[in-house]
Amino acid sequence: MLSNHLQNGIETARLVWSRLPGSEEGETAEIELPSQSRGGAGAESLDYEVIENYAYREEQAQRGKLWVSYYVVLKWLFSLLIGIGTGLAAVFINLAVENFSGWKYAATFSIIQHSYFVGFLVYVLFNLGLVFSSVYIVTKFAPAAAGSGIPEIKGYLNGVDTPGILLFRTLIGKIFGSIGSVGGGLALGKEGPLVHTGACIASLLGQGGSKRYHLSSKWVRVFESDRDRRDLVTCGCAAGVAAAFRAPVGGVLFALEEVTSWWRSQLMWRVFFTSAVVAVVVRSAMNWCKSGKCGHFGSGGFIIWDISGGQEDYSFQELLPMAIIGVIGGLLGALFNQLTLFITSWRRKYLHKKGNRIKILEVCIISLVTSVISFGLPLLRRCSACPDSEMSPGIECPRPPGTDGNFVNFYCAKDREYNDLATIFFNTQDDAIRNLFSAKTFHEYSAQSLVIFLVMFYSLAVVTFGTAVPAGQFVPGIMIGSTYGRLVGILVVKFYRKLNVEEGTYALLGAASFLGGSMRMTVSLCVIMVEITNNLKLLPLIMLVLLISKAVGDFFNKGLYEEQAQLRGIPLLESRPKFYMRNMTAKEASKNQKVVSFPRVVKVGNIASVLRSNKHNGYPVVDQGQNGETLVIGLILRSHLLVLLQSKMDFQNSPFPCDMRGINRHNFSDFVKPVSSKGMSIEEIHLTADELELYLDLAPFLNPSPYIVPEDMSLAKVYNLFRQLGLRHIFVVPRPSRVIGLITRKDLLLEESDHSATTELQSTSVRSQHPLLDSLLIQE
Repeated sequence: MLSNHLQNGIETARLVWSRLPGSEEGETAEIELPSQSRGGAGAESLDYEVIENYAYREEQAQRGKLWVSYYVVLKWLFSLLIGIGTGLAAVFINLAVENFSGWKYAATFSIIQHSYFVGFLVYVLFNLGLVFSSVYIVTKFAPAAAGSGIPEIKGYLNGVDTPGILLFRTLIGKIFGSIGSVGGGLALGKEGPLVHTGACIASLLGQGGSKRYHLSSKWVRVFESDRDRRDLVTCGCAAGVAAAFRAPVGGVLFALEEVTSWWRSQLMWRVFFTSAVVAVVVRSAMNWCKSGKCGHFGSGGFIIWDISGGQEDYSFQELLPMAIIGVIGGLLGALFNQLTLFITSWRRKYLHKKGNRIKILEVCIISLVTSVISFGLPLLRRCSACPDSEMSPGIECPRPPGTDGNFVNFYCAKDREYNDLATIFFNTQDDAIRNLFSAKTFHEYSAQSLVIFLVMFYSLAVVTFGTAVPAGQFVPGIMIGSTYGRLVGILVVKFYRKLNVEEGTYALLGAASFLGGSMRMTVSLCVIMVEITNNLKLLPLIMLVLLISKAVGDFFNKGLYEEQAQLRGIPLLESRPKFYMRNMTAKEASKNQKVVSFPRVVKVGNIASVLRSNKHNGYPVVDQGQNGETLVIGLILRSHLLVLLQSKMDFQNSPFPCDMRGINRHNFSDFVKPVSSKGMSIEEIHLTADELELYLDLAPFLNPSPYIVPEDMSLAKVYNLFRQLGLRHIFVVPRPSRVIGLITRKDLLLEESDHSATTELQSTSVRSQHPLLDSLLIQE
């Protein structure tokens, strides 16, 4: 197994490196994604680097302080709108899920008073109708809305754009698809889709709306670069977590730890502000619903499991069973990742290729199986007597039919009895977790019922994940973990009879351990669990089980999102390079690659021929120096060349360089790639025979300052540069012959008005006699 993981790691690293400039095969042709079967063009790298061409510099020179102030204010305004929009989307999803579930359970419990068979049919049909609506929306309207969306968003923030993941139709499909899949009782959650929902809202705001649906405004279409959109999508991810768990700090840490690859202090402030806005919106909605205006909303929906009244302290003797919970979480989490990876891979390879009808049929069958299990298994369990009202005065047993809470009377002969397995199955997932976390409920669940539920729900979660519906794994993971955590709690209560042990506390630790063993998050998950349980005293215990479960899980495989990203062909750059990269140089890694370059003035026909013959997305531009040697003067992107060929405004008859001082035909926004990744293709551009004989000067449109590394730089160092700077291309050049300047930290901290410091720094740098080059590090 370890050798297989090593081989997979090497293949992944080779795939990542093949996306650097000069690859024999194009970037879009290297990766086969599920989106290709839906008509997409495959994944494409994002341009986080600023393309400082002539149009960009002209545009920057025309912008004054008023525009800069408008730009900053708009950033904060968008952060506010992202928080409000994501919070309202979460409110809508929660209200819809809770009301659909409430109607379903109320109708079912009302009918089973007369006939359990008719109640079963109503229950099955209700679930089937909701699930069918979800899968139909996804397959027919928004294919990119399937799954949790977190691997795709993580890839986007890592520098890889998957077509369609941030479109308006994906947002609509994610919202309504989540309502159907979660309300229909599938073993899925709505938390992962909420992260994707927040990212879609942020992206739509960043591009000024949706042009296709005529919801666009040029006044707010300022964030046109991938760098600016990345910041907004980061805010949207944090807002999604904050809305899902009512955990603003956890949302910030989730974006920092799990999804984003690039961070800075200014972004931290905006992400924190967005998460705070979400918390205010969600809290306001919760207070409004307390007045009874939310229908069957009850106390569920917004995840908040207040167990502050539970176990106040713990003894040293309890650390051993808590550590065992961490080990169990690591093992079950790693097994869950491996099983979902295997089943999803088989499903994509054999099942989903047969068309949308098979996808719809598959989800409907899983819905039927889930409904039969959740309705049928409680019928096989014996009912238990309700707790003594004098010993437990705050407990209502059994609970009123069709309402949320503990102690469900289902198929019981007496009125003062409850079915412990039905207490878990006949609740929304949020209410079921609240019941498992509840304190002062000793012996509410039998060990047999918990084992049955654990096996069945674990199996359903494995099979359901990867189907063509929006699917999150946060809440199902909490359900699984809290079940075996409560089992361990029952054993501890029986073994340590004199200790003040709460079974609900162990359920919380089990939930944290499974999430840590599956998703491999630590800091953000720890804060999220503390925020949603409102019990800071359990923080050390949560940290303990998270560390143990993550360590155990890492021994077997990667985290859930990394595994799913690899399955989808998203080449994530991990936080640190592989070990073998330390012994490789940039030259060795690129020795088998063929670099395709253009001269500064090139014939239009040659450009069209090169674009048709390969799929490269970046081309070096070379020119002849004074001594006849070839000099690299910049980098031109494929998308920019397509814009120039489409406009035809810059074609010239002369094969000589043009005068750039009179050029002002293009704005920087002309070269912006659509957010859908479906830009122009060379096949869409029609050129006449006369136009193919004309020339084009590339100098005004290229990036004159691309990142360059010497040929003997280690591949590990190149990897770190590529990931930390968010690059798309790096040039590999021969060892420079001489140094004409040296930049130190003091040069970067130099104030413009501090002339005395300039004199003091002369001795710390190797200076060129050319005054314009003294502030640059240039290698030639």
